[in-house]
Amino acid sequence: MFHHLKMTAAALALTAGTALAAQDTITIGMVLEPPNLDPTGGAAAAIDEVVYANIYEGLTRFGPDGSINPALAKSWDVSADGLTYTFHLHSGVKFHDGTDMNADDVVFSLNRARAEDSTNAQKALFKGIENVVAADATTAIVTLSAPNGSFVFNMAWGDAVIVGEESIANAATHPVGTGPFIFSKWVKGDNVQMTRNDAYWGDAPALASATFKFISDPNAAFAAMMAGDVDAFPNFPAPETLSQFKANPQFSVIVGSTEGETILSMNNKSGALSNPKVRKAISHAINRKDIIDGAMNGYGTPIGTHFPPHNPAYLDLTGQSNFDVELSKKLLAEAGQSDLSLRLMLPPPTYARRGGEIIAAQLRAVGITVEISNLEWAQWIEQVFKGKDFDLTIVSHTEPADINIYARPDYYFQYDSTAFQELMEKLNTTTDADARMAIFGQAQQMIADDYVNGFLFQLAKTGVANAKIKGLWENAPTQANDLTGVRWVD
Repeated sequence: MFHHLKMTAAALALTAGTALAAQDTITIGMVLEPPNLDPTGGAAAAIDEVVYANIYEGLTRFGPDGSINPALAKSWDVSADGLTYTFHLHSGVKFHDGTDMNADDVVFSLNRARAEDSTNAQKALFKGIENVVAADATTAIVTLSAPNGSFVFNMAWGDAVIVGEESIANAATHPVGTGPFIFSKWVKGDNVQMTRNDAYWGDAPALASATFKFISDPNAAFAAMMAGDVDAFPNFPAPETLSQFKANPQFSVIVGSTEGETILSMNNKSGALSNPKVRKAISHAINRKDIIDGAMNGYGTPIGTHFPPHNPAYLDLTGQSNFDVELSKKLLAEAGQSDLSLRLMLPPPTYARRGGEIIAAQLRAVGITVEISNLEWAQWIEQVFKGKDFDLTIVSHTEPADINIYARPDYYFQYDSTAFQELMEKLNTTTDADARMAIFGQAQQMIADDYVNGFLFQLAKTGVANAKIKGLWENAPTQANDLTGVRWVD
């Protein structure tokens, strides 16, 4: 009897050990379900959040820190005139359907993305391409019509992944890529499933399978995490509950940054706002800490220009528009604006609606009358973004490396600076990394000096995960849930 018990205990210990060692599946929570699974044919961020780096790969890719790394191209050369890019591809790479991935697929993918009838959401990434040829199976040569220092960066976007001509017709519902995971199933309204690609050309991932589960309701997301139905929720929708997860050793709270510069946009051509002194007064009237605390539960990094703090080229210029009520009042008086009245248009996100109430109170404290209008997204796009019929608005700009929007005089905040436009031209034709860093610095300084907008904070990425999971991205240099380096540890 005694002997038998001992056996059972040993057997139990053995199975428990095996179960622990075999923890190689994961369920990831996501707020939004993608409308389709083809990143080259749709704008929704949720597509890339499922397929980027997992199912599909590009010539280059974003690293977790925002750096641009080799992917299907192991290396590349740029001609002296900056017009010709020669990509050297890994050999022996296969798509998930068993067909070869070679330079012909690069030609097909880039030509498809830039074609007249292309449905690619980021056609601008490809518009400078003059032609693409396959020199041999592992060499693709891209010729540009003008030098573009951002070209290798552009090729890392999810919209630029390499697809196969044989399988692209069904990519919306059955994506076939070259990545470490193979699409297995899409249960509409609930989840997408993928399994490890045993024929993967690169380093094998630790996970054998993954499920992306769609839960839009914040309360349901909280319940799913607590119950363990979801192992990780990288963009967790209920920030007010993060303190509960922080206090629980079974979970880790992952706080990072996104590409989302959240700004108080000012219409630079609207009445008093055309005076830089008035824009400067508004910038000094803003207390960023109160906005981050009051609207974002304390999550967010203050910014003083349109650039992400996690980027190596970032300059901290917050001191140039520090919170200073007296200075703000003095500047308004100097500008002859004793009874300024402004319209603040707010789109639906929490950062805008909650943040807008706080900013309105801060502006009233320096003597500016603020009239708030709450708009739905469609109305905001029509009236503010396209119609430019506004004084102030709050919006988060989530595209990577988008300081170049300040070079577009017809952009909704209507900043028109020849000096800035020339600086962006120079950036486009510069390929040297250090030289580009310097230009990014000048650009940040210029828009801070001109007080184009009220620069508030970088939107935070707040995630929750089982404490035993390692390797999830902390920051979001692009919209992705990259599982290539994710693993369970004891």
